[in-house]
Formats: sequence, C-alpha cells, structure tokens
Amino acid sequence: MPFIPHSEADVSTMLRAIGVARIEDLFDEIPDALKVGALDRVPAGLSEMELARLMAHHARNDEVDLCFAGAGAYEHHIPSAVWQIVGRGEFYSAYTPYQAEASQGTLQLIYEYQTMMTRLTGMAVSNASMYDGATAVAEAVLMAERSRKRGGARRVLVPASLHPAYRKTMATILSLQNIVIDEVPCPDGVLSTEALNRVADEFTALVIPQTNFFGLIEDVDALTNWAHAHGALAIAVVNPVALGLLKAPAEWGDAGVDIACGDGQPLGVPMSSGGPYFGFLTCRQELVRNMPGRVVGCTVDLEGRRGFTLTLQAREQHIRRAKATSNICTNQGLLVTAATIHMALLGPQGLRNVAAKCAVQTRRLFEALCALPGVSPLFPGRTFFHEVAVRLPVAASQLIEQLAVKRIVAGVSLADEYPEFGDALLVCATETKTDQDIARFVAQVANAIA
Repeated sequence: MPFIPHSEADVSTMLRAIGVARIEDLFDEIPDALKVGALDRVPAGLSEMELARLMAHHARNDEVDLCFAGAGAYEHHIPSAVWQIVGRGEFYSAYTPYQAEASQGTLQLIYEYQTMMTRLTGMAVSNASMYDGATAVAEAVLMAERSRKRGGARRVLVPASLHPAYRKTMATILSLQNIVIDEVPCPDGVLSTEALNRVADEFTALVIPQTNFFGLIEDVDALTNWAHAHGALAIAVVNPVALGLLKAPAEWGDAGVDIACGDGQPLGVPMSSGGPYFGFLTCRQELVRNMPGRVVGCTVDLEGRRGFTLTLQAREQHIRRAKATSNICTNQGLLVTAATIHMALLGPQGLRNVAAKCAVQTRRLFEALCALPGVSPLFPGRTFFHEVAVRLPVAASQLIEQLAVKRIVAGVSLADEYPEFGDALLVCATETKTDQDIARFVAQVANAIA
C-alpha cells in the first residue's frame, strides 16, 4: 500500500475531532508499569536515503543464486501479473467478507477459488482458506472426529513420512483435544499396509501424504482402501502442483478419500522466508457441516441477478463459540487471491506442464548427483516427484554450509528430524531450474565432497 503521511496539523485536527489532546491519551487505560520507557537499543532514526541503503545491504546478504531446497516451501515461477493484480487496493486491503452485500467482489473471488480447488482435488466442497498446511491437517483430524457418527476414537494414524512440522503442529493442537497421534514408522521412506496392520487400537482417521516429505509417491490406493476397510476416514495431504500429474484424492482407492488438504504455497505464493502461506481443505458433500471456516455460494437476488453469499459460516465470529468448528482458521484472503489468479493464468494444461517440468528436472538432478563418487539414493527404487533424498560421503550439513558461501542453497539435511537415516540431503528441483543450473550445482557438490 502507498504510504500516506499525516502532517502535525492533520494529527491535531483528528485529535480535536475525537476529543483528546495527545495521541498518548488514547492509551491512558494501560498502567504505567506496563509501558516501556526509553528504547535504548533502538538506533537513531535514518533518512529515507540512509534507510534504503541499509536495507539494500541486508538484501544483498540474503541473496542466493540457486535454491535446491524444498521441504514445504517451493521456488516456482510466479507470473508478474499475479501480484500486480493482487496489489490492487480492492484486493490488497480486503478481509473476511462479513457483509455480503458490500463484498461481492471478494466473495466472487473466493467462490472461484473454491471451484478451482474442488476441480483440482476432485472433492465436492472446498472452504474459503485456512491458516497454513500444518493447521489444515490438524483441522482435518478434528473434522474427522466430529464426523464419526458413533463418536470419534480420539486416535489418528500419522506416517513418519508426513512433514515433521505438520506432525509437530498436529501434536500441539490435537493434544489439547485429547486426541492421540499414533506415528507409524516408514523405514523404507513410504507408508506400507504391513506397518498399518500392526496397529491394534481403534482409530478415527489415517493421514496419507502425497507426495510425502521425502518427495516419494505413496501407494495411495492401497492406503485409502485400508483405512475404509477399518471403518476410518482417509485424509489426504497433497501438494497441489503434484496434482497436475498425479490422480486427484477423490480417485484414490475404490471410493476416494474423505478429506483432502494441504498448503497452497506452490500456487503463486513467494517463499518469503517461510511464510505467510495458506492452507486449503476440501471434503465430501456429506461432511460439509463439520468443515471448519466458511463456504461461499452462488445465488440470485430478488431481481434474478447473480450474487454471492456466505452459505456456511462455522467460525466462532459467526455462531456460538461452543458450536464453532474452528477457532484458528484465519482467512488468508490475500494469498488465496494470488493462488486463484495464478491458477487462472496457468489453466489445467499449464499446471500439468509445470508439474511435468518439475519431475523431469528432479530426475536429471538425481541422476547427475548419483553419478558422483560416494553419492547414492537414500531410498533406492522409489518413485519421486520433485524432491529426492541422497546419501553423501560427507555430512549434508557440512555441504550446505560450504555451498552457502557460493550463494547456493544446497537442500535440507535430514539429520535433525530423521537421525535414523544419517545426515542425508533432501534436494528439490522445480520448473525454475535449467539444465545449466543443475550442472553448476552438481559441479559445486563434486568439489565439496572431493
């Protein structure tokens, strides 16, 4: 938004209009003991020119030439038209549309977004948006518990191949609801029905990532059928770009999943040092009453004109708190706007092209790395999308530090989250990586491990 300065005269006029003498009087209810005195560690103010120079210096220090890291935040090409449109005032400053009659543009955009997400996932209904992918998974589990007609089992099965940050977020949220998370080991990098068959206790839902944290493709048909055969719901956690190539969650197994969710960052949202992003959640029609957030619908007014309205409002702002389906489904409307425009510009074929390019370039990266002495696949023979893990003759953390000096983000070390796999390296290549980029990266890796 443009900066709009207020002169001292403007401030004085506004203060007189509201009947106070000073700005500080607006905060007189705050006890003096809670107020901060002098800000000793805040440096003196800078001129605009000095500040611009300082920020440019910091920006140069943060620049990277190549990024081969993924693990939940992906460097995709974003057409410049996306954020040019998003930056318009009517989008940039809009929030939750509480007054439908005054929010037709925002509601129409959300309606178009929901339509796109249902077509992408194959599910019947999509909500407006959620805080991020991690909370979307937790909300999906809560939704599954509410949806069980005979009452939830207060237990969910989660594979170790699900993103570690997602599992941690789920643990934080679900523990407060007395829901137990049974983590199923994935020693081969993917979830197997053999491992699931060792689960003895009753459970409400099975979480199925596609692709998983290691970039591997799970046997989603078998896993979905297994969950339904055991009387549980199947929850898909999907990468939306991967759905350009892989089957939609509604087509998994014999009957499809019950809930599909994930993070929308790959759809037109910059990496932005880890956020903010947005989550999405879609489901079967029969589960819609337990869906968190809002659903925008299309209708006609008394004169027969097309209009948009909030047809389902299950947030605590709209109904009694005890009846609300969620208290944390913050509307990430700005990022949803970007995703909607991004998907509209790409279209179905464009999304397929992006996904195919990601898969091809990652395969080239993988083969070039494994041709180096001492480099081997962490999970040999497994099919992957645009991420893959490799073993190195040196610690991955050491390689990452060495290449950072060259302004290259080499990938993500698995040592902290998966010590059982050693200090392996998870690398990612999207459609933004050329053959020359891959050759340069592999050459730098070769030098570092020589």
